[in-house]
Parts: sequence; structure tokens; C-alpha cells
Amino acid sequence: MTALNHTYLYAGPSELVPVEKGHALRLMTSGGGAPQPYFFEGRLLQPRLTALSLRALSRVVGSRFFIPPAMLNRILREADPVVTCGRGMLRFEGFSGCASTYARVDLPPAAYEGDVASFGTTNVDFNAAMRAALSTVREDEPLSLSVGHAEVALQRGDTRVVERKVPLPLRWLKGFAEVQAYLSRLTPFAELSATEALRLLRGLPRTRADKSIHYLVPQGRTVRLSSTEAKGAMRITGLERLRVLEDLVPFARRLVLHADPRGQASAFVLDLGAPRFTLALSSEVWRGFSGEGQALTALAQQGQVEQVLSTLRAELRWEAVLEPRALARKLGAPEELVRQGLQVLGVRGLVGFDSQTAAFFHRELPFDFAQVEALAPRLADARALLAAGAVEADAKAPGAFWVRGSDVTYHVLLDGEGEPLRCGCPWFSKHALDRGPCKHLLAARLHVHRAEDDDSR
Repeated sequence: MTALNHTYLYAGPSELVPVEKGHALRLMTSGGGAPQPYFFEGRLLQPRLTALSLRALSRVVGSRFFIPPAMLNRILREADPVVTCGRGMLRFEGFSGCASTYARVDLPPAAYEGDVASFGTTNVDFNAAMRAALSTVREDEPLSLSVGHAEVALQRGDTRVVERKVPLPLRWLKGFAEVQAYLSRLTPFAELSATEALRLLRGLPRTRADKSIHYLVPQGRTVRLSSTEAKGAMRITGLERLRVLEDLVPFARRLVLHADPRGQASAFVLDLGAPRFTLALSSEVWRGFSGEGQALTALAQQGQVEQVLSTLRAELRWEAVLEPRALARKLGAPEELVRQGLQVLGVRGLVGFDSQTAAFFHRELPFDFAQVEALAPRLADARALLAAGAVEADAKAPGAFWVRGSDVTYHVLLDGEGEPLRCGCPWFSKHALDRGPCKHLLAARLHVHRAEDDDSR
């Protein structure tokens, strides 16, 4: 199974239309609690910047920065972005077709005046005509925004329904499940003024599909691009992906760079006044955010966090800021346990992560995430090893285990907290923990948790 068949059913196409004063951006919705939910209607206070941000998001969604050889003759259709209306926040997010690039537009209350009809997450139609029209919006003319249509129910008999059946690749779906695990471990790396950010973008190599590894090296108040690794540098590949920011940077107040201590991801957050635009890049264009296994550890300990999952989910309530420490105090639970619970909910498509606020936020993706473990065969293999009795503690070394594979027994090591450290299998030799733990480490971790559960009974 390489794709999930998904049907978008819109009451009509999204459109940017002239009205008596300015323009109206009418975004049609599909799925997420109702066939065509209605979430918001209001006026954007920074029309041109918001329009350009949404257009940049659509560029990401409509792009494929990497094309696997097997797909050269069958490019999958692009998937529409999703919008979440939370408490005081509108968020638009989407992935590139190759799942290597994630983009999000955040509109806090300071970015609009309007009425929130309800909370939820839905798909929004981003058709070609609407995307092209966004570039014509001027800052000096009013721009209203509606997410959904309040009169759809009354006009259904006369409404032209737009139906599109799209095979959503599992690579794309898994990217949504994985990206929050990456974003939650990023740390601020540098803050650039708009002038410095523009200089950085204009200095990027113009070679397309450049697979070279580059580094951003701190230099005074800015950063410089280097092909040589240096201490404290930020690793980045697929530089062409940064060109999505070019139209927005001249209007930005600042660009905040976020780096992964393991060099596996990066994020670039543009402060546009009230709106924010986030661009997250995977370590390699060809790897994408999917299949990396960053969320496997959280999934493997679902039994441990099950005690807080139900109460934690009850606290989501479409909150725009879910901070683990505050939630831990409220629930009377260890902060790390709450963080792990949020990671599990993220894999289930129920929360995302905002690098700029360093907090999770509630959203329920309008896709079928019921078979999460089917998207994680490594974890299924680990459970099979555990069920077959293939895991045995090494009596001579605390935290060490012997795990029998199909024809070889591997020696694995967990740290004092039960976190994966090392395995002797070929997969670990090649990838280490860059793509999450191997099945043998996961099996050992499951073994530890089962023993703890048995002791607590």
C-alpha cells in the first residue's frame, strides 16, 4: 500500500473575488467534522502579506523537490493544505509532494478582525486560479476572508460541487505524523534582520537540485553559507527550497533560524508583523520527513503514557498553545510523560508543534490515521520480536539485551532511562539513531516496559 485514496468534496471552488470594497478570499472546505465546515469570517489586517504567505504555502504544496525514479512517469497530484481554527489562531499548513518541505502560515488575533464560527481542522481548496489571484492583492485595499461558507446548507441544491479523488501517498501522510517530532526538538540558532535574510537568500547557489551539504556558520549578527563543516554550524541541504521565502523576506521584521542538534532538520520562521510563516526542511530532500522513525520511540511507549493520554486529550480543546510543563502541573503528572503523550497524539494527527512558541497546538487532521502502526512497520516488527520471546536481558551488563533476529542475535544497549543507545545490527551501523531506533532497540524498550508493568501489578 503506497497511497491512501482520499476524496475532497467542496461546495465550490475557492476564489478571490472583487467586492464593493477590496476583495474577498473565500476558501471552500472539505472534511473535518462536517462535509463542508464553516469556521471563520472576517477581515485581514495585513492583506498583501497574508496573501503572499498563502501563495508561498501553495508553492510548497504544489512542489516536488525530489522525484524518485519510479515516479518520473506518474507524478502524484498535489494534496490540498489544511487549516485549523483554534482559540484565537488560524493556521494553514501543508507539505510538498515529496514530503521534504513543510510550510505553515499562522494568523494570530492581531492579524484579523472577524467572527470565529467554530473550532476545527479541515482541508481547503487551493486551486490554480485562486493561487494566481493572490499575487494581485495590494496592501491598500481591504481583503476579507471566509473559511467555509455559512450558506452552503441553504444553497446546496444550486451549488456546484467540486469533487477530486486524490491518492495521498503514505510518504506524505507519514510526514504529517513525523514533522512535529522534529520541530519539537529544534532550538533557536540565529536571528536575522530582513536585510540580512535577503542577503542570505540572494547569495544562495542558483544550481537546481543541488544535493550538496552546506552549513550556515554564525558570523557576528548574521550567518554565512559554507561548504565546510564548522563547530556550531547549522547543517542544510536542498537550498532551492529556501527560495519559497524570497517574496516574503522584504516585508519581514526578522527571520529566526531553528536548528536540530542532530542535524536532521531545520526551520525558518518569518516574523511578518502579526502573521508568521514557517518553513521546515528535512535533512535530505530525498529522505523527506516520512519514514524517519522519529516518532517510533513515542509509539513504542504507548502503554506507559496510556495513563495520561485520555486526560491529556481532554485538555486539548482546540488550544493554540499546549505547553508540556504547564499541562504536567495541571494533570499532576511528570513533565516528560506529558511530553511523550503529546508526541503520541502528534503521531495520531491530533497535535502539531510551533517552533516559535516552543509549544504544541491542537488540530485534528482530516485524514484516516486510525492505522498509525501500519505506517510504522519497524514498530510492528519489534512487537513481533517481543511476542516471539526473542528478547533476553544480558545478565552481565545493565541496560543490555540480546535480541534474536531471523538468523543472527544482536546485542543492544539502552541508557539508564530506557532510551535507545546502540545495536549491533547492519541497519544501526548504517543509520545509527538518525532515522529513529531499529526494530531490535524498539523490542528491547518494549521488553523493559512490559517488565515494569508486570512489577507494578
